[in-house]
Amino acid sequence: MRTQVAIIGGGPSGLLLSQLLHRRGIDTVVIERKSKDYVLGRIRAGVLETGLVDQMQRAGAGARMLQEGLVHKGTVISYGERQINIDFEAHTGKHVLVYGQTEVTRDLYAAREVVNGKLIFNADHVQICDVDTETPFVSYVSKGTTHRLECDFVAGCDGFHGVSRQTIPRSARREYEKVYPFGWLGILAETPPVHDEIIYASSERGFALCSMRNRHLSRYYIQCDLSDSVQDWSDDAFWEALKRRIPEQHAERLITGPSVEKSIARLRSFVSEPMRWGRLFLCGDAAHIVPPTGAKGLNTAASDVHYLSEGLIRYYADKDTSGIDGYSARALARVWKAERFSWWMTSLLHRFPDQSAFDLRMQRAEIDYLSEDKNAQAILASNYVGLPY
Repeated sequence: MRTQVAIIGGGPSGLLLSQLLHRRGIDTVVIERKSKDYVLGRIRAGVLETGLVDQMQRAGAGARMLQEGLVHKGTVISYGERQINIDFEAHTGKHVLVYGQTEVTRDLYAAREVVNGKLIFNADHVQICDVDTETPFVSYVSKGTTHRLECDFVAGCDGFHGVSRQTIPRSARREYEKVYPFGWLGILAETPPVHDEIIYASSERGFALCSMRNRHLSRYYIQCDLSDSVQDWSDDAFWEALKRRIPEQHAERLITGPSVEKSIARLRSFVSEPMRWGRLFLCGDAAHIVPPTGAKGLNTAASDVHYLSEGLIRYYADKDTSGIDGYSARALARVWKAERFSWWMTSLLHRFPDQSAFDLRMQRAEIDYLSEDKNAQAILASNYVGLPY
């Protein structure tokens, strides 16, 4: 079998890239090691920057998103009982859209299936070969048979633990990483959100986040120890901890209920450079991870897809290699800005085990500055809604 672009990974970045290329007449095959049901069972965040919303529309997969997504014109940052309202539209003229990543993925699958896009699931033993030559190929095992997919280029969209980044020789890449000394315990509950906007809360007991998937499905998080397990936390214990970390006016109106999903996420910042090696290009979590505090994970993947799709379209239309040659540098320039913002938000709002009294006062001073300075609020807003591509 042959295609122009082999895409490793059937998550949102791989599917979005596939659909954008298809609409410009470029043939792709998406190879996913899990089943479709497994991919759609992943619970992920869903704050979408304007750039991702625009790409979904260009991909022909944005109709349900625009109909069901919740427009958020701002957010609330609290420090104890103190609250700061960040007005995105006032500062930037833009907003974000709350729409679950699972739903983004579902819409992209539907779009690919409408055009009979080639999707291969349950692919085992995937190997990316000869990407340092002009004749790369991907081998994989499906239903006990080994297959070979020849291609012009390979897009590695298979996440942090995928094969794509590992294909690049260790001597040819440099990795940067920061592991944070805490995690996020999150639950999904069939309850109305406590507030119309997302609340980021910092308290003496640690961080908390109040978010939502829709008007009847809420997503909440609290900072927890790395040694904690889901079994350590009953629903009642979670709700009680959450109430103690958010402002009283919100705690009093919080509607609780049984969790329908509960998990712990470890936080890390990670970047692997470069994002291209020969004819292999890395996208999304295959190349970089951000802590979820800044809502940048899916959105940085989308910016990668923008740069890569633009470069590949230019190559196939005009044999112009400037887009693919400059892909890594352009993508990384924006990735590092997203990493900075996510690191800053995480540092601002969490309690760290080794914080001194000085550190805590500096954290409070940063909150004071954010509360009082409109320029500081504008900087936060412009980063949150998404820096330009």
